[in-house]
Amino acid sequence: MSPHAATATGPDTAAAGRVSVLANGLRVCAEAVPQYGRGLAAVALTVAAGGDDDPVGRHGTAHLVEHLMFPRSGPAGGDGEGHAALVEGAGGVCNAETHRDHTVFHTTVPADLLPAVLAAEARRLLGFAPTRDVIRTETAVIAEEIRGAGTGGRYWEAALDGLYPGSRDSFGTAAELDGIGADEAERFQRDYYTPRRMVLSVVGDIDPVRVTAAAHALFAPLGASAPHSAGAPAARPRPPAPAPGPLPEIRTAPLPASAPGVAVGHRLPDPVAERPAYLAHVVLAQVLGRSRLPAVARSARDGHRLTSATVTCGYHGQWLASAAPDLTLAVLGRAPGTDVDAAGGVWRSVLRTLADRPPSETEHRRAVNSLLVAVHRQTDSLPTRAVALGRAALLLPGSAGPDGLPEELRATTPAEVSDAARVLLEGPTTVTELVAREGTAG
Repeated sequence: MSPHAATATGPDTAAAGRVSVLANGLRVCAEAVPQYGRGLAAVALTVAAGGDDDPVGRHGTAHLVEHLMFPRSGPAGGDGEGHAALVEGAGGVCNAETHRDHTVFHTTVPADLLPAVLAAEARRLLGFAPTRDVIRTETAVIAEEIRGAGTGGRYWEAALDGLYPGSRDSFGTAAELDGIGADEAERFQRDYYTPRRMVLSVVGDIDPVRVTAAAHALFAPLGASAPHSAGAPAARPRPPAPAPGPLPEIRTAPLPASAPGVAVGHRLPDPVAERPAYLAHVVLAQVLGRSRLPAVARSARDGHRLTSATVTCGYHGQWLASAAPDLTLAVLGRAPGTDVDAAGGVWRSVLRTLADRPPSETEHRRAVNSLLVAVHRQTDSLPTRAVALGRAALLLPGSAGPDGLPEELRATTPAEVSDAARVLLEGPTTVTELVAREGTAG
């Protein structure tokens, strides 16, 4: 079969110019970018399965399956090698991340090892069969990861739960994972790791035609025995808009911190259906973080004093890293004598100033330029570009991908940033008191 006959093209091909759809529904994105590292190649497998898909009572299943996809022994690498051993033995690197709406596996290796890595990637999908001992080991590893998670993550998760009741973070809980069986892990992997829910991205010093043909040959068996209902992920419903009336404020339980403070969370627009508004919120967070909040902290007055102020936008501060309902989070340090309401009042006054008067062209341009630098950093290496391409194809239908993002950011206007500040003021808000631990500043 010729390389061209090995692929079936679909709508994504015309839209992105580099995505082919195999007969079983798997999307393959192959891009030659040797200038990023001649002699190297990166592979990203992005799967529409994350924390929000965890079965009831088994929060953390998606995270566990991610860990179990790295067998240290067995058939994945051939000759008794595991996937990680195959990659690391050649001087490459591999890792994975579980998010709320997807999981991504990424690998970077010398280009001449690419055929073996693609074969290993297919084999670990087809041969997923974790043992009880491996599951016990990996659940212990996850429990340690949960215990070691930073305090900032807990603030974000508290705001997430308040703004989107029923949503779940991607870590899981040690208690719900305790005693999980191999049958449960296999069922999750079988139901969610289906071709129509996956994108394979390969970038680097490659021949895209050969890579796509190889992907067809290696991944064609996927989905052959999957349930008929297994298909593309369903659209995730957005939370309903708040009813007219007083500002809805949700108080969450206090959390320990290194110093007294308050974390204030706000909903973000949908990055697909409300793309311009979402990007205006991203620029707003940059305007706030670069100039407005530092200025407030420096010129603090008695009764309304902040010792520090930061703002992040998106999944744990990673914007456009998820299509699931997301949030903007401000973390404000409180000076002695400043209570939670006073600190929150400072935050609202900063938003009100921007809602009443858009940022200047100069301030807006500086914020956008700093975001453009961040976009470049996200796609200036092989693995980050492979991940960005996979996320765009899987999570953000209709988007121009990472290459179109700079133009979208430049298209935002100061007036749209002002509107975004108004939306934060008028929408639901979570307020979490941060209480200093004993022996720390207070």
